[in-house]
Amino acid sequence: RARLLILTHLASHEKKEISFNELQQKLGFTSGNLSVQLRKLKEATYVEIKKTFKDNKPYTTIAITFRGAKALNNYLDEMEALIKALRK
Repeated sequence: RARLLILTHLASHEKKEISFNELQQKLGFTSGNLSVQLRKLKEATYVEIKKTFKDNKPYTTIAITFRGAKALNNYLDEMEALIKALRK
């Protein structure tokens, strides 16, 4: 559920990248939980994580990859098909 929320938020966000802090605030995750979920998404190559510095402070941004967007769309297609089948 957490990873689905992250991918959905990234895919629907107006910017190409979102900061770790902004993503944490929007989704209401603890930094530890968000880090764990992002690591799993990165291992699956669904997100790209960039670590830089901004005003001499660590600054992390996250972006959904093409593979991540494709996986999300495939999941949504499967859910739509399941919902249609249940409504018959």
